[in-house]
Amino acid sequence: MNVPATEKQMGIELYCSSVAGIGGELRQQPEDFIVREITNREEGDSGKYLILELVKNNWDMHHLVRDISRKLGISQKRISFAGTKDKRAVTTQKISIYDMTKEAIDSFYMKDVELKVIGRSNKAVELGDLYGNEFIITIRNIDHSVQDLEAILANITKDINDFGGVPNFFGIQRFGAVRPITHLIGEQILKGDFENAALLYIAKSFPDEHDETKNARNHVWETRDFVEGLKLYPLRLRYERAMMHYLIEHPGDFAGSFSVLSKNISKMFVHAYQSYIFNKIICQRIREDIPLSSAVSGDIVCFKNKEGLPDVKKLQLVDDDNIDGMNNLVKRRRAFVTAPLAGYESEFASGAPGRIEKEIFESAGIPLENFNIKTVPELSSKGLRRELLLHCEPIFEVGTDEINPQKSKVTLKFTLPKGSYATTVLREYMKVEPLKMS
Repeated sequence: MNVPATEKQMGIELYCSSVAGIGGELRQQPEDFIVREITNREEGDSGKYLILELVKNNWDMHHLVRDISRKLGISQKRISFAGTKDKRAVTTQKISIYDMTKEAIDSFYMKDVELKVIGRSNKAVELGDLYGNEFIITIRNIDHSVQDLEAILANITKDINDFGGVPNFFGIQRFGAVRPITHLIGEQILKGDFENAALLYIAKSFPDEHDETKNARNHVWETRDFVEGLKLYPLRLRYERAMMHYLIEHPGDFAGSFSVLSKNISKMFVHAYQSYIFNKIICQRIREDIPLSSAVSGDIVCFKNKEGLPDVKKLQLVDDDNIDGMNNLVKRRRAFVTAPLAGYESEFASGAPGRIEKEIFESAGIPLENFNIKTVPELSSKGLRRELLLHCEPIFEVGTDEINPQKSKVTLKFTLPKGSYATTVLREYMKVEPLKMS
């Protein structure tokens, strides 16, 4: 079954289910995509950090943090959170604000934002401070009748179950839906070409952008005239504008231009390249009929932690002597088969899994030591491993679509561990262009 070209650019080259998808569209309204963070924190009533529950509707997290900090008259650095969540969605999560009073929050108001004080702590909410996320997602504008839709969903689910789960691909949010470019910037950074990396971020245009934006990017791409670029670029492209400001003041310092971005945004470039390679490893493994749902000799597995999640700090090589015991643990979901997110301390598997990992990396032409980025050390990555498969059991509710006449809809409810993408599950059921899921 053909995969959209945009997904292939992200290293996602196949489906695990052979049944044609239901089509449809996501996010026709923010309420169609509801996300609730499953926290692993317990709060008290004392500490230097005020802990709040944030409910946001159709807000980008980084823009929201900027606006909350302005509203409260504080630095953005005092606000922290465990995960960015989706923009066009209704999301609930914990955030922390350093040295903030409850009274200041009681008088706080922003449209489509709710802040509720839930306690205090001596530890900030940090990236990764969660078990996972609960999703309630409605797919609309589906051409199939309700009866046919139920049958298709059941057949796709059977395929997924027979496969053992859903391949744990990194989804479009990792790379950019309209501009799937993040990993390409990371690739140039890892090659040491910060000039090309900066120009890709600032000026590489994509077909689905607004004409005004495409024309502005194309001008800068062709001329490298950052002064004129600042006149042409819409104000909403504030990160690109910030980098151009820097390059006007510091001509030629392309590595330095990344310093104007927040640490989280800067790190996402290398992370996206790691994700691209990881996606390609999964695809090649499937092509060679090497299972994701059980280990073969040479695999590296990780083990379940006390929260029931994969703990990639606890790894074990699978060999002929322990393979039966390891697969017994994998079957019981106490162990998980992994592949690498590359870094300068990465070690490959052996046997057939290791051959695939090495071939994919060697074809990319970037040695592992390049992930130790001496020019900008904060972008370096030691690497880690990640589980290959998602175990997901959605609950479906099918009905007529009240927004789109003569069309059907389906609402899916499911839970995923942290770091996994809802769109990775949804793409198996929808099988549509990524922009229809963004």
